[in-house]
Amino acid sequence: MTQLWIGTYPSAGAGTPVGRGEGIWSVDLDDATGALSGARQVVETPSPSFLATSADGRVLYAGNEHADGTITAFEVTPGSEGLDDGLVERASRPSGGDDPCHLLVDDTDLLVANYSSGTLAVIGLTPDAGLAPGGQVLGHAGGGPVVDRQDGPHAHFVAVAPGGAHVLVVDLGTDEIRRYCRTDDGLRPDGVAATLPAGTGPRHLGFSPDGRFAYVVGELDVAVHVLAWDAASATGTLVQSVAAVVGPVTSSDGRALPSHVVVDGDDVLVGVRVADVLTRWRIGADGLLADGRSFALGGRWPRHFAVVGRWAVAGLERSDELVVLDRAAMDDETRDPVVARLALPAPTCVLPRP
Repeated sequence: MTQLWIGTYPSAGAGTPVGRGEGIWSVDLDDATGALSGARQVVETPSPSFLATSADGRVLYAGNEHADGTITAFEVTPGSEGLDDGLVERASRPSGGDDPCHLLVDDTDLLVANYSSGTLAVIGLTPDAGLAPGGQVLGHAGGGPVVDRQDGPHAHFVAVAPGGAHVLVVDLGTDEIRRYCRTDDGLRPDGVAATLPAGTGPRHLGFSPDGRFAYVVGELDVAVHVLAWDAASATGTLVQSVAAVVGPVTSSDGRALPSHVVVDGDDVLVGVRVADVLTRWRIGADGLLADGRSFALGGRWPRHFAVVGRWAVAGLERSDELVVLDRAAMDDETRDPVVARLALPAPTCVLPRP
């Protein structure tokens, strides 16, 4: 059995008032069958749209996605007398911008991408994994051609580059992957690691296991972009672009919105909203993508998902449910890979507990 932490939006959706019952949930995933059970809301906290844990799993961090965003650290308290584990708030502090949408625990720091302000925040972690005072807030200027979405920088994802010397910020608003050099005194801006075609709207990325390629989701151009990655300079060069949806898009305006990407071995998996599919691409020996297939999820708005062994668990935000796919069934055209569902309000993040 694997315990999953689930982050949520307000039940009325993104952009609506926070603090109306949303919070962090716990769900159990049966490792043998993919069944979901034991859903319970562990704590109420405003719009915890993205979650991360300390390396030992004893502290859970929530990005509270709203204007003047905050980060909250919860201690995972052991249950007793048959009770499940709980969450106790230890600290809360500003996220370093507006609408924090992605968190990454990086050794002794918590890195935060703030979407609306376009800023990267570096929050130090204390030896017991609490939130330290001070830190850094790093931002920049720019925009893109999609007027209603690229009016300025919009940091959407943060990653550590292969080799560990640089931190990367995927900026949907400027069509760039920003690069920051790690120094003894913190992060230092170090230019642009990659520029995507105008109007791409890069959202999330994942690296191949050997670090030679990056796979970037374009939210606005509905594509997956493959970058040949030079680890020495932390620079990516575009070598391939493929559609994020294989087959027709069933929506009123024909527009889809790719969301999250996971690179797992020889597979690249991408969630796509509006089309409401999970697309799997195979990675060839040359790092390029081939044999793409999209799988209908039977629900709305797959904002985030996690790969847990043979299962892919996706949060369907606008149909208020989790769905589980059997990855072993993705090569069998006679089988529906969806094996389980569970009702849960507005799930936005699926995080396996270490």
